[in-house]
Amino acid sequence: MENEKILLQQFEEIERKVEKLIGRCKSLEAHNSQLVNKIKQLERELQKKADMENRDAEEKTFIRSKIDGLLAKLKDISET
Repeated sequence: MENEKILLQQFEEIERKVEKLIGRCKSLEAHNSQLVNKIKQLERELQKKADMENRDAEEKTFIRSKIDGLLAKLKDISET
């Protein structure tokens, strides 16, 4: 009888520990999901910034070519 009581207590203790582990796993899964979403958001922001930098570089190159063209025209005019 005493052994059965001890055995039952051990099973209850194991059950509490398993429930605690399940709760911890669910908590970690939720946190992991939040982190994955944050990573995706940051990757999108990073891609937007990279795209903006590329557009800015292209615009800068375009402006530089226009300025160089105008300077060449001015040079031609001043040489005549």
